[in-house]
Amino acid sequence: MELSHDDNNDLPLTKFESMLKTNHVLFFDSEEFENIIHHYLNQGRIALAKKAIKLGLDQHPASINLKLFKVEVYVFEDKLIEADTLLNELYILDPLNEEIYIQKANIFSKKEDHEQAIQVLKKALKLTDDVVDLYSLIGMEYLFLDQFEEAKEYFMKCLEEDMEDYSALYNVVYCFEFLNQTEGAIEYLNLFLDKNPYCEVAWHQLGKQYYTLKNYKKALAAFDFAIISDETFVGAYIERGKVLEKLKRFEEAIENYAITLKLDDPTSFALLRMGFCYEKLRKDDLAVQYFYKTVHEDPLLDKGWIAITRYYNRKRNYQKALYYINKAINIDSENVIYWKLYSQINQRLNFYEEAERGFKRTLELGNYELNTWLSRGDLLIRLGEPEAAIFNFEQALDFYPENAEIEYRLAGLNFELNENDKGIFHLKNGLRYNEEYAFIIDELFPEIANKMLVKNLLKTNQ
Repeated sequence: MELSHDDNNDLPLTKFESMLKTNHVLFFDSEEFENIIHHYLNQGRIALAKKAIKLGLDQHPASINLKLFKVEVYVFEDKLIEADTLLNELYILDPLNEEIYIQKANIFSKKEDHEQAIQVLKKALKLTDDVVDLYSLIGMEYLFLDQFEEAKEYFMKCLEEDMEDYSALYNVVYCFEFLNQTEGAIEYLNLFLDKNPYCEVAWHQLGKQYYTLKNYKKALAAFDFAIISDETFVGAYIERGKVLEKLKRFEEAIENYAITLKLDDPTSFALLRMGFCYEKLRKDDLAVQYFYKTVHEDPLLDKGWIAITRYYNRKRNYQKALYYINKAINIDSENVIYWKLYSQINQRLNFYEEAERGFKRTLELGNYELNTWLSRGDLLIRLGEPEAAIFNFEQALDFYPENAEIEYRLAGLNFELNENDKGIFHLKNGLRYNEEYAFIIDELFPEIANKMLVKNLLKTNQ
């Protein structure tokens, strides 16, 4: 049996994996087993962690730490009864071990008993000098309860102990944002920066708060300081670009987005924003190049496809616009704006059935704008479907009662179907609500406009 020990941290892991391959059992001290298990758990390799725990306990059956790893795996696998039973045994052996309390709290959290988890974690606080992780765990439990003030307090405690705990800093800002306390976040971040003036994360978050308040000058200054603190901070360049766009300094915005492409792999967001900036500068050829780069980088980014669609729509190249709007819809088929644009493009191509289908889908998705009802109904009239058009306009009246534009259309359609009583009813309604829209009869129903009955009704109202 091999008993040697090496200070090289990788050696026990290599030796352990070699042992698994050969089935030749080697000896490890309990601390080595703990490091091996910890490594596998961090990598999410649960099966290997379980093997290491079993072998570790075979060699060190009294090790509380190894048994705590066993509890951790039980909790991960939702074997909460087994975990609780083993923890109770360990508590009897070592009632002052804070890790027992942490795992107990983890079980309560898994059961969504977050209040009880918090109480247990607060007991653990009294047993350790290493309080930062516990403050963080308590903060997370308060987040689960949507108690953001309390969560914020504990994440702030983390930062009081460790000013470089950026995870806690993000969580503090998250709590401020959820509570709509933008001014409070700014005050806190400024105080934090007084103590830690080169913290790029804090400057970045401060800039975002000023951006929310539309104080673009201060936002820009904050992002500048973030970049001074870390000139490779991609997020700061991105946010700085967004501010410069708001200030209509599009060429400078492009420069900032371009820097991010050099610092890291290109992001579809930066490429898309560069395209929009070139669009604002009326450099359409460059704009569309960047839109194409956007979708090359991320073919599933519908905003990239819609930007290309709008480019070709403006250029009146409706065939290409139709091709690209279909790509956007294939990615996000629930987007009302895309369906409306789809319908408008099809109308311009005289593809009336497809245009009508688009407006119908727009209505199904809950967009009940008057123009959508009118556009769809007019297409149904053009397609020779008067009954469907009547049904469409009757539905529209539920949303827009006493609307003259709808009433004149219903009048014309009913006259077309020789439903004269209904036609008279709707025509009188239209004239009563707004006689200036009477031209709709001439425009959409020229044959009906020449009927003596209709002429008389229109004359009577003059």
